[in-house]
Amino acid sequence: MPASTAKPLRVAVLADSDTRWKWGALTANRIAPADADITLDGYLLRGRATPTARQLDEVGVRADSLREVTAVEFLREMAREDAAYDVLVLSLVGGGVQAMLHGLSHQWRESAATGRTKRPVVVTGYVGVVYEKLADGLLLRHGADLVLANSRQDADRFTAVYEGVGADASSVTEVALPFLGGDPYEKHDPYTVVFAAQPSVPESRKDRTYLLNRLVRHARLHPEREVLLKLRSRPGEHTTHIEEQPYQRLAERIPGGPPANFRLVYGHMGEVLDRTDLLVTVSSTAALESLHRRIPTVVLTDLGVRESLGNHHFVGSGCLASWDRLDDGHVPAPDERWVARQGVAAGGSAAEGGSYATAFDAARERIAELLAGEPLPALAPYYTPATAPGYLPGILARHHLAPDGSPLPGAPDADREPGPVRQIVRRAARGAYRHGVQRVAPVIRRMGEL
Repeated sequence: MPASTAKPLRVAVLADSDTRWKWGALTANRIAPADADITLDGYLLRGRATPTARQLDEVGVRADSLREVTAVEFLREMAREDAAYDVLVLSLVGGGVQAMLHGLSHQWRESAATGRTKRPVVVTGYVGVVYEKLADGLLLRHGADLVLANSRQDADRFTAVYEGVGADASSVTEVALPFLGGDPYEKHDPYTVVFAAQPSVPESRKDRTYLLNRLVRHARLHPEREVLLKLRSRPGEHTTHIEEQPYQRLAERIPGGPPANFRLVYGHMGEVLDRTDLLVTVSSTAALESLHRRIPTVVLTDLGVRESLGNHHFVGSGCLASWDRLDDGHVPAPDERWVARQGVAAGGSAAEGGSYATAFDAARERIAELLAGEPLPALAPYYTPATAPGYLPGILARHHLAPDGSPLPGAPDADREPGPVRQIVRRAARGAYRHGVQRVAPVIRRMGEL
């Protein structure tokens, strides 16, 4: 067998939840130059949403290595001489990205003083629909070499924000969501309705109970259909967002129990979509996955069309509808121009936003240029101790970093792996936090309302 002629490419992905690990790892593969032979190392940032082994297995994305780290441990790892990565994907919340940009900048300045001039191309972006905190989240991501926008609409918005504050907008690069794909829609027997649940939308017990009851009612009105409640995590697990009122707990209280054609399901969203005839959600990114396959998709209006729910993002999509209409047999028809502008039009024309097959070409070309060119300049985030002295230090301190990006005294030791006792304590602390979020906090709030 002839030796491979592919160029080796070392990529590191730092993620803080199961969803962001999925986005980061898939993005790393999508944006790598076509002729690259990738080695992918995964780092999971230790915190409340660090994914469990089950969640990682469900995501289904594999890496050549995968380990859990603190922010300071990761930064010290990146400063090692043998950690010569070509591309670094920061798949974190905005504050985490900003902290890493400043921490990496500090580490690489120190490395440059010893003669090391090469640094990796730094990439970041969003895991799904950007419907809140647009300016805040974007400015916290500013400073990366590439800030990925999942659609033409997002690319325009991102550029406008950066230019509007006088920041360099050249990093904004249009791509698409990296997990779109699957077979085009075909009808199934039995007809299957899937409600894609979200951990924090809506938040209140009242609203979540309402949605669950309407889903159960739909199952009872249509006994010939299979009705599935697709859940993101099991009780005790956390995803990108905190889930204080798990649907599993609410489903235990369904009067008379659920009908025979109603089930709770877990697993990979793509596999669930393989058997879906109607996807229903409040504002989940699953709607874009569904639309990409041309599966009939509904974004619910029952709780209003509101920024706090995120369903305002779908205004103009043709997908907005209520449970009453669905109960009566309504099947939505998406607006093709809107769909194309979201980067999910598998068959869209170039004028409408291009094909998904070429959606990552610009990012690949940009990364190839940066890797082939002169040593990259120092990272230059918009936020600095001079531009945001009342905001930036607090963000960095949450990750045990000083205002200049250096580790604070007492930061976690990165020179050794945690022993068995420390591992047990960490697991217990994380479990106690999740119990407090899902069980104790809601009770305290209800007591406060009395």
